[in-house]
Amino acid sequence: MKDYITVIGGGLAGCEAALQIAKNKIKVKLYEMKPVKFSPAHSNKDLAEIVCSNSFKSNLLTNACGLLKEELRRLGSYLIPIADVVKVPAGQALAVDRDEFAKEVTKMVKENEYIEVINEEVSEIPEDGIVIIATGPLTSEKLSNEISKLIDSNGLYFYDAATPIIEKDSINMNIAFYGNRYDQERGKEESIDDWEKRIELQEKSYINLPMNKEEYEKFVTELINAETVVLHDFEKREIFEGCMPVEIMAKRGLDTLRFGPLKPVGFTDKRTGRRPYAVVQLRQDNTDGTLFNMVGFQTNLKYGEQKRVFSMIPGLENASFVKYGVMHRNTYINSPKLLDNTYNFRKNSNIYFAGQITGVEGYVESISSGFVAGINAVQRFFNKEKMVYPNETVIGALASYISSEKENFQPMNANFGILPELPEKIRDKKERYKKLAERSLNKIK
Repeated sequence: MKDYITVIGGGLAGCEAALQIAKNKIKVKLYEMKPVKFSPAHSNKDLAEIVCSNSFKSNLLTNACGLLKEELRRLGSYLIPIADVVKVPAGQALAVDRDEFAKEVTKMVKENEYIEVINEEVSEIPEDGIVIIATGPLTSEKLSNEISKLIDSNGLYFYDAATPIIEKDSINMNIAFYGNRYDQERGKEESIDDWEKRIELQEKSYINLPMNKEEYEKFVTELINAETVVLHDFEKREIFEGCMPVEIMAKRGLDTLRFGPLKPVGFTDKRTGRRPYAVVQLRQDNTDGTLFNMVGFQTNLKYGEQKRVFSMIPGLENASFVKYGVMHRNTYINSPKLLDNTYNFRKNSNIYFAGQITGVEGYVESISSGFVAGINAVQRFFNKEKMVYPNETVIGALASYISSEKENFQPMNANFGILPELPEKIRDKKERYKKLAERSLNKIK
């Protein structure tokens, strides 16, 4: 085996991974194509460039991203303490001076005697030695092609058309009801008992939100008039060839949605005893059934507008959105089929992935994946057992989420919905989150 570890990508995940490896006195070759070549969204020559918002989200422990930052601080992350040093006023959130952040990370990486930074585009994945691929949501075309070959067409996505995800406990089940319109008939070879068990299991996978004519028309009116995010030019062609935002579909005619993703066929509104005018379906999103996604609701609406407009749907008036819908250029792999919960490639134990290419979404989440991949690359280098972080922690729950088998995988950010439930039922959300945070930090300790 080579006497060094290769890290491809000098973003947040790649830099965190490289520093974790170097801490163990292992040489690192860190490849970053800037400033030789820039992606359409990058312009800063430094490492760890922050492209979008300068916010690392809340610092509160009753916020999942705040808890994740604290977990990383206690575990020995390098990038989170840098963010703490270059922070700017932002209330309860951790926001940074983005130029200073990139500058400080670059300085730390380049001054490390074990890290060699190589500024060139990688067009081939090394065939021997340990490699971490952390090339981010705008992976170059050449490397994307190589990754496609590596994963054997098991899923490399070039745009992110994710629908909003909601905490089940925040859905008003006095209005909503379980049921799946497509599984009403028993298979010929099934017994009645087997059929009934299968239907009960399948019906629990969908929650339905019925709407009457007035509710539907008010919703559509607000939907088509809501503010949308302005896409980069390089994103528009790829996205709209792939799928259509729900607000664009609605603009094609008042009844378009209810003859499409909101069709009410096969359901009865328990409020009236009749077929509803339209039905919004929520599909179970995680194994524990604590999260549900909005079927057919890929969207370009601004986050605040999604909260306002989608909360108009009966049953979602108090909905807690753990993730809003997004449609933007984003290269990521179908991680549940490809990676384990250490971000290790199942078909080749010398290869790891990290950052947004794995399907973790957000700055802190990317740092978290780089941390876990880096630590486990070290374990692999020394032929030691893998370091698996507990599911009761956010760092562990994220790794578990991206590696657990699921039908419709989409990128995910830190949220309490991906953590195992507490043994006791706590209705007060703030108190529940506090208990989840206490449990997590005890596990970290």
